[in-house]
Amino acid sequence: MDRNPFLPELDFEFTINLNLPLYNNLKFTGGSVLLKDFGHKGIILYNLNNNNYLAWEASCPNHKPNSCSRTKIISSLTECGCESYQYSLATGQLLNPSLDDTNQYPMINYGVRISGNNLVIYN
Repeated sequence: MDRNPFLPELDFEFTINLNLPLYNNLKFTGGSVLLKDFGHKGIILYNLNNNNYLAWEASCPNHKPNSCSRTKIISSLTECGCESYQYSLATGQLLNPSLDDTNQYPMINYGVRISGNNLVIYN
């Protein structure tokens, strides 16, 4: 698939401490948290299973960032506020594409590295 034209590449690396209460939801399989200060519209961290964490761009990948494009977490899904596109937090895939759309991009995935009680998120 072609590079997403709506969301340019970002260069970053930051660390979170999983022992902080803010990240308690990440201790459980299926747990997620939105970090609003990173990425285009934030980064969603998702605990796929034991010691397997995923990091996703929170901006809907199927249009330019705008006032409604930050996705919201709904259990193991995330949903765009603009047109209600839903994406799997386990795979990043668009779950409810419209038939007339040709730009059906998956969510942008960022790297996650475990270092003791910390997660290092990077791109």
